[in-house]
Amino acid sequence: MTRGQTPGHGLRGQVAVIVLAAGEASRFGAPKQRLLLPRVLERLAAAPLDDLVVVAGAYPLGEAAEGARVVTCPEWGSGPGASLRCGLAALGPGTEAAVVVLADGPGLDPEALRRVVASWREGAGPLVAASYGGERGHPLLVARELWDAVPDEGFRGREPALVPCDDLGAPGDVDTRADLP
Repeated sequence: MTRGQTPGHGLRGQVAVIVLAAGEASRFGAPKQRLLLPRVLERLAAAPLDDLVVVAGAYPLGEAAEGARVVTCPEWGSGPGASLRCGLAALGPGTEAAVVVLADGPGLDPEALRRVVASWREGAGPLVAASYGGERGHPLLVARELWDAVPDEGFRGREPALVPCDDLGAPGDVDTRADLP
């Protein structure tokens, strides 16, 4: 599927993807976003989405974000919620939900995105996340009704509806160079 060809598109509005790439990458020791973001964007090209925004912050993303719409979040240091708020602010009025993925999850399977969006469209609730081994992971869908109340820590403290994606493998979470695939 290509952008704009979501199953059930129009039933509940458009769905955008926000890639959080604003962090300092202090444990990695370098701007890991520049290394990992191209792989994430490549995987998202096969996902059902109407819009795509990459949120930068600590570092400019340069060529790593080529072809993507990038917004810079000056408040990135306040936490992932600040970056998410910047990404949400960049979305159009027709967008009814945003699927959040991380720039340091290079193993993201586009099917996880499809499942999370489908679950939301089927009425799972305003906050829906993929789960791996019963543990909450990404992608995380945030419906528009929650956009005005994004805390600085993001939605970590709120329980989402979980969509099993064990068969797809977790997207990964590269914090150090040892975590590289």
